[in-house]
Amino acid sequence: MPPPTLRRSLQLGQLIVMGIIFVQPTAPMPPYGAIHEAGKGHVVTTVLIAMFAMLCTALAYGRMARAYPAAGSAYTYVGREVHPLLGYLTGWSMLLDYVVNPLICTVWCAGAARDLFPGFPQWAGVVFFAVLFTAMNLRGIQSTARTNQLLTAAMSVVILWMIAACLRYVFGQADAVSWLRPFYNPETFSWPSVSNGTSVAVLTYIGFDAISTLSEEVENPRRNILLATVATCLIIGVLSAAEVYVAQLVWPAKESFPNIDTAYVHIARRAGGEALFHVVTWTLVIATIGSGSGAQLAGARLLYGMGRDNTIPRAIFGRLHPKTMIPAVNVVIIGVACLVGGLMMSYQLGAELLNFGALIGFMGVNLSALLHYWVREEKKQWTHLIPSALGVLVCFYLWISLSRPAQIAGWIWLIIGIAYGAWKTSGFRRDLPSFAGGGDQ
Repeated sequence: MPPPTLRRSLQLGQLIVMGIIFVQPTAPMPPYGAIHEAGKGHVVTTVLIAMFAMLCTALAYGRMARAYPAAGSAYTYVGREVHPLLGYLTGWSMLLDYVVNPLICTVWCAGAARDLFPGFPQWAGVVFFAVLFTAMNLRGIQSTARTNQLLTAAMSVVILWMIAACLRYVFGQADAVSWLRPFYNPETFSWPSVSNGTSVAVLTYIGFDAISTLSEEVENPRRNILLATVATCLIIGVLSAAEVYVAQLVWPAKESFPNIDTAYVHIARRAGGEALFHVVTWTLVIATIGSGSGAQLAGARLLYGMGRDNTIPRAIFGRLHPKTMIPAVNVVIIGVACLVGGLMMSYQLGAELLNFGALIGFMGVNLSALLHYWVREEKKQWTHLIPSALGVLVCFYLWISLSRPAQIAGWIWLIIGIAYGAWKTSGFRRDLPSFAGGGDQ
């Protein structure tokens, strides 16, 4: 009998819904304070500029999924289309994302706990949530697709409540409201600050690229992966712009927040009182716990796949717990990184560090699409050149616009990766380490 294969059953509408679940409809709420701080209050503008960059990248992801319908990962595209070394560095950057993602979730949840329970120290929250994420994954607890769908529906209700409360608050003010101020504030506007804010606002869209990993389970993947990826970015971008626009009307940029890491929940309190404050906070805490624990589990699986293939030391990373059959050592390693990093790093720095790796992957995918569909194709089409070229340029500009601490930390990680690759290949004289094992798990 032939080996079992994945069933192609997902339709375009279902794929778009799954893409929205991957990104989360409340995506701009947790990083709102970090974007506000970096962009000097221009949250709406930075979210919209980031949407343009992500739409170009979404086109590239969809087109590369058409070229490699079973691969579905940035490092595969870059390794095959650009150069194996750049593909390896893209995979190495993905490792950074898998560690930093649960780390910033830990920091945000700790800040939210301090808001809910005044007097609860930040360090205690970091310890609690780092241990919680690790304990959940050591027991193998995973959220199901149905749970994610229900949570998304609940978040949609909260979003509508939040928008309605903000508009009611704004219309109830005696002073005239400057409806265009969220887009452009002459007191604080500058291109460097907007660029820095946009580089952080990319975090709002992180997750849309996961759609490409479903290529083997989608009807007509060469068409639907592209359409679903672009539609997801567009829907999330418009929804996010609306969420942050009403928030900026309620809380002008000149006012400071009690806690910059959880700025959005304080806007909810001003707009809708204690009831909306608690509902928004608990909704985001639950969603962030799911995201953080899921990211930690995914990171542990990636490390296990790489360890099993001996890309990284198999004795440490390539083992499963004999009873639970999960990569327990990897879960603990990422948990320790979340604990230590959460005590030393702010949410904003963590978000920028995550985007350091993500933007490398996005540049690589855009460049791969440019080479595959323009340089190597006999029939040249401008629709293949312009979006990919713009994607490379805009993502590169956002990448160099990240703050200096994020750049330094990111480059240290890349240098470690280059040194490890050189040691593993005896000075790059043998084949580079492959990340395919982790990506296919």
